[in-house]
Amino acid sequence: MSFGRLNALRLSDFRSHASVLVNAAGRSVYLFGPNGAGKTNLLEAISLLSPGRGLRGAAFSEVGRRLPGESVGRAWAVSAQVEAAPIDGVADEVQLGTGVETPGASRRLVKIEGETVPPGRLSDHLRPVWLTPAQDRLFLEAAGDRRRFFDRLVFAAEPSHAAHASAYEKALRERMRLLTADEPADPAWLSALEARLAESGALMAEARARTLSALQAEIDSRGERPFPRARISYAGEWEAMAARGAEFAEIEARLADALAAARPRDAAAGRALTGPHRGDLAVIHVEKDRPAAECSTGEQKALILNLVLAQAARLSRVESAPNPILLLDEVAAHLDARRRAALADEIAALGLQAFLTGTDETLFDPFKGRALGIAVEPSGLTVLDTE
Repeated sequence: MSFGRLNALRLSDFRSHASVLVNAAGRSVYLFGPNGAGKTNLLEAISLLSPGRGLRGAAFSEVGRRLPGESVGRAWAVSAQVEAAPIDGVADEVQLGTGVETPGASRRLVKIEGETVPPGRLSDHLRPVWLTPAQDRLFLEAAGDRRRFFDRLVFAAEPSHAAHASAYEKALRERMRLLTADEPADPAWLSALEARLAESGALMAEARARTLSALQAEIDSRGERPFPRARISYAGEWEAMAARGAEFAEIEARLADALAAARPRDAAAGRALTGPHRGDLAVIHVEKDRPAAECSTGEQKALILNLVLAQAARLSRVESAPNPILLLDEVAAHLDARRRAALADEIAALGLQAFLTGTDETLFDPFKGRALGIAVEPSGLTVLDTE
């Protein structure tokens, strides 16, 4: 029995919204209205009910509502009623919440059933997966954008991946500070940092390799659909080792040795040139046998969407984890009518809950009768479909 659907969402002084309540009752929701009305803000609020900084990557001090003349954002809060894992076959709800208690605070509190908990605990109850307009140029931008996109898919399957990536980035920064300092770095301290990097990096590489293999298998099993089929690979030495079946200890040792050997080169370059932070996701349009970057804008959007749908489909069958929730911001902008209809059919067939945004109500005609329609205006929200 699945769980993890969002039943109700409440916002207080979040972005442009003073106070908002959305009673989704576990249904998909499409939000439409003019630019600047606050549609994406609702998706961002849901994304913050997971570890990290949400779909915009914003500092928590930036999301509090500010009126003209106010220089600091207000204290803000986001809370939700979410379907909990059933006990003895009986469904229940769990209350999730996050926010800051003082205006402009840079650290947020996270609460589950009123008890303050680490942000990582949110993944036990809600796992949003998102696609935003910022990712429309994913295949044309720098490798770091594709790496972050893929890591979000990995994280949706393995929440511990985020902690390993965070530990890796922290140790990487500390190592580079030592290497670029005016005084010679302490070799023992560098070795200790590189040991931490090797451990976290090997764990990251293994998780990426597992996700890549499982995601490709899911894409292949889905066959021909209105969304183009992708062939995916990951250009990274350490991920390649993991994919070949190398033992964790071997990857860890090889990475530690490589980091130690790269000290002079990294110091001269001012950045680390070796490690899992250098990898890149590659995507091929199977039917055309062309790299995604050479495809049309609409085809690129459809390829990205198919990756997200495939991962959501795979995760929806994991009974011990909450169902993924799709957050699709302006997703219909580059999809033709056939693919918009296919998207509605796919979400319904997979039994997923999705929150979608767009400026034009007609973009969501295929969702009518299957999802809750809400008009978003600067003055507030209007529910159009309660059936």
